[in-house]
Amino acid sequence: MLSAKTIEIIKSTAPIVEQTGPNLTAHFYERMFAGNPELKNIFNMSNQRNGDQREALFNAIVAYAKNIDNVSALVGAVEKIAHKHTSFQITKQQYDIVGQHLIGTIDELLAPGEEVLAAWAEAYGVLANIFIEREEQLYQSNENLEGGWRGLRDFKLVEKKLESEHICSFVFEPVDGGTVSPFKPGQYVGIYINSDSFEFQEIRQYSLSSSVQTDSYRISIKREPDGKVSNYLHDELSIGDTVQLTSPAGDFFLDVDNTTPVVLVSAGVGLTPTLSMLETLNQHDAPVTWAHATENGTQHAFKDHINRLTANHANIDAFVWYNQPTKNDVEGADYHFTGLIDLHEIKDAVIQAGAQVYFCGPVGFMQHIARQLLELGLNSEQMHYECFGPHKVI
Repeated sequence: MLSAKTIEIIKSTAPIVEQTGPNLTAHFYERMFAGNPELKNIFNMSNQRNGDQREALFNAIVAYAKNIDNVSALVGAVEKIAHKHTSFQITKQQYDIVGQHLIGTIDELLAPGEEVLAAWAEAYGVLANIFIEREEQLYQSNENLEGGWRGLRDFKLVEKKLESEHICSFVFEPVDGGTVSPFKPGQYVGIYINSDSFEFQEIRQYSLSSSVQTDSYRISIKREPDGKVSNYLHDELSIGDTVQLTSPAGDFFLDVDNTTPVVLVSAGVGLTPTLSMLETLNQHDAPVTWAHATENGTQHAFKDHINRLTANHANIDAFVWYNQPTKNDVEGADYHFTGLIDLHEIKDAVIQAGAQVYFCGPVGFMQHIARQLLELGLNSEQMHYECFGPHKVI
């Protein structure tokens, strides 16, 4: 529990910290990586270069400072970050390192004096303990599941399948021959890549793209033009090769009863978590609507698979938008609408009473979808979304 004096100091200095903008976190990361270069094996250095991680950390610091007297308002953000941290295997010692460099950064940029630094150190300590305790709960929960584990586990690649021009699926089985822990549809696993091709260890999180299996995990990865990990996995990882995975994690997951209408909305590779949900809903009693947008038929992943699911289940309807169909794409068979996804075109499926909508894709796409859902009369409690990479509020 923070003292009243600490709360007062944090609230009074929060506007000054906010005025520094992302310069604060830029200085922080430069300081931390200079002092503790081993952390480059944990942080995604690509997100450092494009500024995404710095922006996410800055927003988190400002949100915490503004809600210092009402930390319960941050429960959702804490849960999302805690899950992500378990896929990075974050430890208490690393929180200590981060705290040291955060306070050092505030001192070097703002020189606010010892009293203010002490208050920020106290506030950081309270927040760090919240994360440490929640993450320990997640570590223990994952370890205690049937087929579960703590830390890293060796998996071998047993199947590799191209699903579209840019998306490839990878199926992994544990090297020890045991079972794997169940997951909630929508969750992801952390994959650890150590290769002579990379300067540092690379860690990525990829959504599980199938329903729960007892002996394997499937992830489906888009080749990004400048994505060194995605290109490595597409080009270099071969059947029989070994990687290390963390237990499934993530606070974006299907959570409905059998009588709840579900709408799954995705664009591009954003279909990976919603596909896991769709396969799981294959026996759902209430209506299930699949709405997917992609560029054209060459980039339309899992088309035949989803068509089979739709054909075999009367309660599942699928609608597809092609932004720029090719001459080989057949309207009505391959796709139903052209241009950007417009949920008003299927509004009867979307506005069913009590419907829960799960959506995933690029941030701009999700903002586009969120606006449409609000226009159609849905409320925030019916809307659930996932951002790939550092979290953004849409």
